[in-house]
Amino acid sequence: MSAITPDLIAEHGLSPDEYQTVLDILGREPNITELGVFSVMWSEHCSYKSSRIWLKTLPTEGPQVIQGPGENAGVVDIGDGQAVVFKIESHNHPSFIEPYQGAATGVGGIMRDVFTMGARPIANLNALRFGDPAHPKTRHLVGGVVAGIGGYGNCMGVPTVGGEVNFHPAYNGNCLVNAMTVGLATTDKIFYSKASGIGNPVVYVGSKTGRDGIHGATMASAEFSEEAEAKRPTVQVGDPFTEKLLLEACLELMATDAIVSIQDMGAAGLTSSSVEMADKGGVGIRLHLDRVPMREDGMTPYELMLSESQERMLMVLKPGREDEARGIFEKWELDFAVIGEITDTGLLELTWAGEPEASIPVAPLVEASPVYERPWVPTEPPDAPAIASPDGPIAPALRRLMGSPDMASRRWIWEQYDYYIRGETLQVPGGDAAVVRVPDSNKALAMSVDCTPRYCLADPERGGMQAVAECWRNLVATGARPLALTNNMNFGNPEKPAIMGQFVGAIQGMRAAALALEFPVVSGNVSLYNETDGAAILPTPVIGGVGLLSDSTKMMSLAFKGDGRAVIALGGDGSTDLSESLYAREILGSESGPAPAVDLAQERAAGELVLALIEGGLIDACHDVSDGGIAAALAEMALAGDVGWRADPALQSEGASFYFNEAQGRYLVATADPGPVLERAQQAGIAAIRLGETGGNALHFGPNDAISLESLRGTHEAWLPDYMAG
Repeated sequence: MSAITPDLIAEHGLSPDEYQTVLDILGREPNITELGVFSVMWSEHCSYKSSRIWLKTLPTEGPQVIQGPGENAGVVDIGDGQAVVFKIESHNHPSFIEPYQGAATGVGGIMRDVFTMGARPIANLNALRFGDPAHPKTRHLVGGVVAGIGGYGNCMGVPTVGGEVNFHPAYNGNCLVNAMTVGLATTDKIFYSKASGIGNPVVYVGSKTGRDGIHGATMASAEFSEEAEAKRPTVQVGDPFTEKLLLEACLELMATDAIVSIQDMGAAGLTSSSVEMADKGGVGIRLHLDRVPMREDGMTPYELMLSESQERMLMVLKPGREDEARGIFEKWELDFAVIGEITDTGLLELTWAGEPEASIPVAPLVEASPVYERPWVPTEPPDAPAIASPDGPIAPALRRLMGSPDMASRRWIWEQYDYYIRGETLQVPGGDAAVVRVPDSNKALAMSVDCTPRYCLADPERGGMQAVAECWRNLVATGARPLALTNNMNFGNPEKPAIMGQFVGAIQGMRAAALALEFPVVSGNVSLYNETDGAAILPTPVIGGVGLLSDSTKMMSLAFKGDGRAVIALGGDGSTDLSESLYAREILGSESGPAPAVDLAQERAAGELVLALIEGGLIDACHDVSDGGIAAALAEMALAGDVGWRADPALQSEGASFYFNEAQGRYLVATADPGPVLERAQQAGIAAIRLGETGGNALHFGPNDAISLESLRGTHEAWLPDYMAG
């Protein structure tokens, strides 16, 4: 038996005060297995001890919300007895250490969170951040992460339909891999993790337990150093073919009424799944650890409780249903073992070979989990002067921008994903939002992931607000009514007041936007300590949103549909400041100044106008304006439709500040009949500017200021394949 020393306590991530609480709960010194249980349950990754008080301020309710935060995933009603189930989650630290397995198991884990609720996954998305392309590790990370995401999702038969990728030196030592899954369930067959029924059997299903991933949750709750490679054993190893079998077996058993509760074994494995189920039900749970299916010899109770081996589930069954369940899982060639029972003791009791191994009161283990109101200082928004419009033609600057790392085509990435599998994908990667049909219906779901970290660094509150608003806009641009969001809060060390201030600011901005747009938060994930040798990532609060198209035949896309359409910019506040724009960074070499303002009332009004225009059939293309401003949005619409555009004569003297500013709340729409569109905009009090007309095979900004679509496409498509080819 290991002696519990101060060094061992520190290695388990517990502070002296936290360890004293452990002693108070137990009334004695813990053994090594009990220390391990407290360690992972009280890790930042599992307990949210630095973020919980702020997360509780987010709006989580609405008439459409069936289940908000607190379960494996959020559940939202989409009518006709159907629900959409979705969540986003990080696998940042593991992906930096071992990019293929880190990203693959991130995808596997988030899919289990969704099918644990009784939903069949129908789509995956991801949000990726990598370091400077010139950094020696970046290319290796990009290649491994993309291969891991594609490898797992493709093997599972779930299409990967959308995402985003950024490059910035702040991620050199800590890439971000955020994975989102969207699933479909029926509203009368939602499964929860609350255990009940004294004496009911506790069942383990899926893969055998090995030594991979031990201390994964603890590792994800600490900063990195140059010795990150030594943490490779803490990275889980995934098997998508086994997970596919697990998915089908779970859904088959869910079609019966045998399951009382079910929980994915994710972070902290058997510990968190058993403790959370017992705590939610107000019951005790007894586990006989020698009954756990093991794939390695000589495993200890400590290792079994902390392993994060993949493709495993824990469930409570109704008494007498074990043989029925066993038959299903054995048919799918999966392990099935009755490893415990629900008790009335209120304890987590562990036995090994018939002897007591651990005994911990469940309620105090959860309720006494530390909650810290970390000191924080607000981020002072920069008072740098606005960046004025430089002279010079638009076309050459646009070409440079469209071929830059942050704006270049992501085709090299998404062509490694099977985005058509299942046959329901209506909009593929590359548009504003992915759109996936709800099978056997006329409905479809739009989905998007969004964040602009450079805005969040300049002004976390505006950045958090903008991330929610941009996600909302991307859904609206397809004709979907936004339903709800999930978030992934990626930040540095919360023990530093400036970093904690970034987190608080982002939450405050997200709260304001979610309330104003009636876009509630139904699930999410927090990833802190994203630092290496004291250098933090950019604050990156990623928003994943889902919206509903009640009639998929009215779906809108960004592509110009033909010649002779008027192109109109709707919304925006008239700002021409280039501060924090991609143009300022890539063309002017400036990363300073204020983030763009977000007028939430105008966001809402512009979005409602666009939805009405789409519903009324008054426009035939729509695209939100974001990175790169109006010029980049025009370029993306023209490239998608292979149709050019010519500026209105009144705009042919406009410069960079008009075309490249990133003022928020704007859409570009194309229409064969601009009169009704302009009239509706005026009635709604929304700014409208007629930009020009579609036609030809080039973008014409003015006399001697044009670029052919062929030339622009070559530049836009070339950067990423050329970079990955070395």
